[in-house]
Amino acid sequence: MTGEQRITAGTSPPAGTTADAGASGVPSCHSDAVGPAAPAGAPVVALAGSPNVGKSTLFNALTGARRDMGNWPGTTVEVGRGRWTTAAGPLAVIDLPGAYSLDPTSPDEELTRELLVEQPPAERPDVVVVVASAVELSRGLYLLSQLRELPQRAVLAITMRDVAARRGVVVDPSRMSAEVGVPVVLVDARHGVGMDVLETAVLDCLAGPVPEPRPTVAAGDDHELAAVDARFDWIASAVSVACTRTDTGRRSWSDRIDRVVTAPLLGPLVFLAVMWVVFQVTTRVAAPFQDLLDAFIGGPVADTVGAVIDAVGLGDTWVRGFVIDGLVAGVGMLLTFVPLMALMFLLLALLEDSGYLARAAVVTDRLMRSIGLPGRAFLPLVVGFGCNVPAVAGTRVLSDGRQRLLTVLLVPFTSCTARLAVYVLVAATFFGPNAGNVVFAMYVLSIVLVVVVGLLLRSTLLRSLGNEPLVIDLPPYQAPMPRILFSSMWMRLRGFLRTASGIIVAAVTVVWLLSAIPVGAPPTASFGDVPVEDSAYAAIAETVAPVFVPAGFGDWHATSALMVGFVAKEAVISSWAQTYAAEEPQDLGEPGALGDALRADFDASSGGHTIAAVLAFLVFLLAYTPCVATLAAQKREIGMRWTMFGVGMQLVLAWLLAVAVFQVGRLIS
Repeated sequence: MTGEQRITAGTSPPAGTTADAGASGVPSCHSDAVGPAAPAGAPVVALAGSPNVGKSTLFNALTGARRDMGNWPGTTVEVGRGRWTTAAGPLAVIDLPGAYSLDPTSPDEELTRELLVEQPPAERPDVVVVVASAVELSRGLYLLSQLRELPQRAVLAITMRDVAARRGVVVDPSRMSAEVGVPVVLVDARHGVGMDVLETAVLDCLAGPVPEPRPTVAAGDDHELAAVDARFDWIASAVSVACTRTDTGRRSWSDRIDRVVTAPLLGPLVFLAVMWVVFQVTTRVAAPFQDLLDAFIGGPVADTVGAVIDAVGLGDTWVRGFVIDGLVAGVGMLLTFVPLMALMFLLLALLEDSGYLARAAVVTDRLMRSIGLPGRAFLPLVVGFGCNVPAVAGTRVLSDGRQRLLTVLLVPFTSCTARLAVYVLVAATFFGPNAGNVVFAMYVLSIVLVVVVGLLLRSTLLRSLGNEPLVIDLPPYQAPMPRILFSSMWMRLRGFLRTASGIIVAAVTVVWLLSAIPVGAPPTASFGDVPVEDSAYAAIAETVAPVFVPAGFGDWHATSALMVGFVAKEAVISSWAQTYAAEEPQDLGEPGALGDALRADFDASSGGHTIAAVLAFLVFLLAYTPCVATLAAQKREIGMRWTMFGVGMQLVLAWLLAVAVFQVGRLIS
């Protein structure tokens, strides 16, 4: 039972991933496969345990949130790796995916078994710290019972003792240690309690011999069933000796809250309210900071860089345009995402650390299960309506690689706020008082595309996702710790910036270079000083334009705007203003001269079927590739091969839909 829907055991990873790596399918735990951790030869400590027991919080406390994330080679499963500085020297720490047992029913649990069981003893972790919650200690001990049947050093770290105490459960670590045969430590990683004791226990384990495996039942026809029964008996005995319970007879406040937030009627309403807050914070609170950054980079920074270029005598050359309009603009675009990303990651951490995210998964499970996804996949999809970039990064709340893959492929079909500006301008230009209805229809179509494309992918490339019901442990509610929230936010934000920066700057630079190259221009034109209509950029747009003739907007102005929209949808309006030599409207509801130019071109390119062509353009804008920042985030999460598959799928689908809309529209108009 995990916090995500189950995947049938033995299913293959998605196409494009490697099934094997080394003799046993995965590299040794002692390799540096996931990223830099401790020095070569440092002992390896693996954190294992079921979901929602505080394992990741403990990992962050041990490593100071200085970790690298990545798919373990040969798998689609993401693993954290970090450095733990102890009194005896640095240790390498591996944060294994959540697993209830060593009997795998998902790719995540398969990797855990590979590393802890299938590898030769010398290649396994030197110490396994099994993390279990004091609230449901019996459930967490099953993994330990299986590890005790192996020649493996282990430590039991028990979390959430304060929550257990409020429920009348007290654990005696010394008695528990005597019963299970491994050191037992009570820890509270959120407040830094028990960390020194855990360090001592791990170092003592490393200094001591590998313990003898716990005896198992004799082999026989019903060996597996007997082994399971024996483990449960062992767990029950340990818990009865080491735990005392005081039955208060009162329903906990956590249970009382759950009666509301997971109720069939009130639960979805609460969830929608929470998502509304997330959406508002993501799109509105970040907006002023984004504007400030944009103004700062486009103003003082650009002016300072320009002054430096002028001072070295290059002010009258193409270097000025390349540096300011290419490099500075590219960095500026990246930095404007920082407030949005930071707030999104902070909100995700808040929902995770408080315990509400598991409740949201329960509420949305039925809807998401129809396309093969767990309920918690609804969160990044909702976030996508604010911005696709943090939505893609937000898929990290999904532990299963294939579910994360499907969600990442669906996120670009959610209509981000960057598209909204174009919707408003175009709708105000062509639909007048009905503009609001047209914009609303685009968001409805966005939801339809997410569901339909999800069903298509699930029935073709990702058939192994299955359709099992959600089984999940609801962790107790707890007050989020600011230190944990901000460290989680920074870790995720740093990862995004490190991956996305190169792609965004490169794409903006390429667009500038194309706009700077003269093609068929007057003799007076030179590199960096050419009207946009005489540039390589316009020439490419004119070459591509015939592709959109069946969709009714085969004009290079529209095509070039879509090309710029590939970099950033916000730039579509600026592109039109530049190519039409019209002032960019301050009020999108009053397009002015730009609106007049758009009407003239769409009327000409559509053969008089203007409305049909405009609707086709809007549909293409919705369905095609979102922006390079989203592609950078996708590449980080699912790799280049699947990212390129998504781009191709979006372009083909967008073109087919646009052509269908125009051809049907011209028949009925």
